[in-house]
Amino acid sequence: MLEANEYTRVMQKLYGKSLILENPSEFHPVLYFYFIDALSHIDYTLTVLSYSPMSPRNIMSMEYLRWRVDEAKVGERALFPDFINWLKAEHPEKFDELPLLWSGIYDSDDPAQYRSFRIVLDPDQKSAFPAGYLSTFIDEFFDPKFIKQLYTTSSLARLFDEYARTRSA
Repeated sequence: MLEANEYTRVMQKLYGKSLILENPSEFHPVLYFYFIDALSHIDYTLTVLSYSPMSPRNIMSMEYLRWRVDEAKVGERALFPDFINWLKAEHPEKFDELPLLWSGIYDSDDPAQYRSFRIVLDPDQKSAFPAGYLSTFIDEFFDPKFIKQLYTTSSLARLFDEYARTRSA
C-alpha cells in the first residue's frame, strides 16, 4: 500500500462505518443491492487510487464487481436506473434527497458513470478523482436519514415498489 495519503484516509473512513445498529434483513432488496453496489464502487475507486492496480485486493474487487454487473440485470434490480430518472421527473424532492453518487450515476442527463468499475464524474476530465467527493459519498450513504430510506417500509421503498408494479403490468 502507498504511504497514508488522502485516499487511504478516506478508505479508513469507509471501513470505520458500521451498520451494527441497523437491520439489513429488513432493507428493501433492490435498494440494498444498489447500496452495497455503490459502496463496492467507492471501495474499488479508493483501492485503485491507493494500491497497485494488480494487487490481490483490486483483482478480488474486480471479480466481485463483474458478478454484480450481471446481478443488476436480474428481476426488479434492472428497473433501478430508470426508477432514478422517474423519481427525478415525478418526485424531484425525493430525487434531491438521494446520495449524489446514485443521482449522478443513474441520472441519464448526468455524465457520471462507472468505468471499469471506477467512479468517473466527468469522462472528459483527466485530473485525479478528488478524495473529497469519495468522502462525501461515504457520509451520504451512512447518513441515518438515508439509511432509514433503505427499509422496506420507507417512502423510497414504497415508491420503488409502485414504480416496479407499473412496469411489470
